[in-house]
Amino acid sequence: MPDDQELVREILSGSEAAMEVLTRKYYRPIFAFVYRKVGEKEIAYDLTQEIFIKMMKKIHTYSNKKKFSSWLFMIALNHCRDYWKSNEFKRLSMQTELQDIQQNEQQQVSYIFENKETREQIKQAMESLPEYQKEALILKYFHQMKIKEIAELTNSNASTVKSRLKQGIGKLAVLLRKEEGVNEQISKRGYGNRRNP
Repeated sequence: MPDDQELVREILSGSEAAMEVLTRKYYRPIFAFVYRKVGEKEIAYDLTQEIFIKMMKKIHTYSNKKKFSSWLFMIALNHCRDYWKSNEFKRLSMQTELQDIQQNEQQQVSYIFENKETREQIKQAMESLPEYQKEALILKYFHQMKIKEIAELTNSNASTVKSRLKQGIGKLAVLLRKEEGVNEQISKRGYGNRRNP
């Protein structure tokens, strides 16, 4: 299978088949990224379609100095930001002081992202993070991007990205442990099977 640069060259030469291959290759990761950003499938579906239309229109501006995937994620990131601006959507952000995390950061990451049972809690907790921390976490832990790539995508430097990741992980750990504590109390009191009215 041809690599991304070869596909781009073929597209620029007028190949619709190459465009289809490139779109198929990146559709799922871009949709997943957008869905994690906006939290609603229908909106994520629409935005993903728009992102690939933008990709097609801007493909001639792509320079092979950077990875094609980074270039495409940049389009996706900017498109999501434009969506929030156009809807005058203001994300809730936590103004609380950064809490000291005593455990090793890697343990925090494992605790949060490797526990399948807390997937829904993670999603809810992510929504309470400032947008810049949420972006960094999604790109790092859901799309396995390197610090350098995230810095390039978010127009930040590496130390800022590291700080955002550390703060985001810390806040998620605190939020998820609070959630666990509440669930344990409910379970002990025997309300586990009851539904709130």
